[in-house]
Amino acid sequence: MNKERTSTVKRKTAETDIQLTLSLDGNGEAKTETGVGFLDHLLTTLARHAGFDVKLTCAGDLGVDDHHTVEDCAIVLGEAIDQALGERRGIIRFGWSLVPMDEALARAAVDLSGRGLAVVRLGLSGQSLGAMKAENVAHALHSLARAAKATMHVDVLRGENDHHLAEAAFKALALALRQAVALAGDDRIPSTKEKLT
Repeated sequence: MNKERTSTVKRKTAETDIQLTLSLDGNGEAKTETGVGFLDHLLTTLARHAGFDVKLTCAGDLGVDDHHTVEDCAIVLGEAIDQALGERRGIIRFGWSLVPMDEALARAAVDLSGRGLAVVRLGLSGQSLGAMKAENVAHALHSLARAAKATMHVDVLRGENDHHLAEAAFKALALALRQAVALAGDDRIPSTKEKLT
């Protein structure tokens, strides 16, 4: 097990240049600079409610659009979670939550299974949230799940305001992750396979 439960990930492509540091056992402090305001808001929300400390900077090709920035930031965060978990020894593994935010109600369930898969139903109706395309909210969750090697089910059960729907979804995911990464008090890998990577 990574005793410090921290990681640093750098990713540089022709589309983005990202640096991220993560502590799973933090105070929920986030400093994100992606150039996409709503993405910063979602990542800060996730860090705060998951109890993760995250520092992320991204220089992306925003002259094209926000897609590569959103996708690659989610990939890097997922890779950082995966690295910080190491063999995933001693973790609870599963987490779930139900989060109300005004008229919106979101549900998330997480299994840190070693298998990256997301099922996402957000019900967003608009084209964008600030400079972030609405379709990229779900895309971020899919990219995060694959890179973190986690199974994530994220559903917004009801709601009308797209900002509330997206934020409630990230809060629900954050609380589910907080449970799943928590330490169980032993050093076992929580799987009959004896492997979660």
